[in-house]
Amino acid sequence: MGSGRWSTNVYDAAANYRAATGTSAFAYSDSGARKAHPALDPKGVTARESRDSAEHPRSTPIAVLFDVTGSMGTVPRVLQTKLPQLLGLLTRKGYATDPHIMFGAVGDATCDKVPLQVGQFESDNRMDEDLARIVIEGGGGGQRTESYELAMYFMARHTDLDSVTKRGRRGYLFLIGDEMPYAKVKPKEVKKFVGDDLREAIPVEAMIAELQRAYDVYYIIPTAAGWGGDQEILGHWKRLLGQNVIELDDLDAVCETIALTVGLGEDAIDLDEGLADLTEVGSTAGASVGRALALVRPRGAVVRTDLVTTTGPDGNERL
Repeated sequence: MGSGRWSTNVYDAAANYRAATGTSAFAYSDSGARKAHPALDPKGVTARESRDSAEHPRSTPIAVLFDVTGSMGTVPRVLQTKLPQLLGLLTRKGYATDPHIMFGAVGDATCDKVPLQVGQFESDNRMDEDLARIVIEGGGGGQRTESYELAMYFMARHTDLDSVTKRGRRGYLFLIGDEMPYAKVKPKEVKKFVGDDLREAIPVEAMIAELQRAYDVYYIIPTAAGWGGDQEILGHWKRLLGQNVIELDDLDAVCETIALTVGLGEDAIDLDEGLADLTEVGSTAGASVGRALALVRPRGAVVRTDLVTTTGPDGNERL
């Protein structure tokens, strides 16, 4: 996927129509849906693909998966309202070449009906459509853990990126939440929600190591969220991801934080230049973004020299 171009006019027309008719931007979820929309259901999916095309010959895959339980349920609504700003920084400011954006959602596979939702990599207004299809379940298990490791499994084994296979350049994966992953990827949950037969559990550390072959992985933790100030949770993620844990004190700044992290990782800007760009586009998020990224040194889409061939979910060889 990843064909077509984003149109702010199309986005604005859809927003104006919803305002005029009193329709929610998340009508699927707000209508009471309690199962994944068919377009976002990961079960049986061979791979979500980020492909180069004549329109986008050097694709940059950017995946954003967020917790939709408890207080984190506002994240997709913030992302939806700020999509034009995110795309504007990535494209008009040249932060990333031919960005393909995927949205998805994470819950708790031990108790939620919809613990994993994964859209397509898109370069046009279909990414807004994927956001609108997300079920904001609002549940969670209440034990400071959600099934991030299940999302990691899907992203590691069920995505296929031309940026990696053709150019040895990783994509970006942003996980947004305020809780810890479970210690292991469990075969029973993989079978139920993804459809794979997994022989044995995978420790989360091993899952992250596999995932990082294709993605620079970041965890954004809003400090004002339900568990945002919990030092055990923060410390756990830092042990897993090191400096790629981003503490964000303003949830409304999440789009700007993602954009600047990508810009830094692509060596398109330094932090001061990125903050100046935020001021130029009228964003008031500069202070929060500056604090969040002050200690982050994105590795970005570096050229990999250690890639090895493995067998993908479709049975074909992949890097």
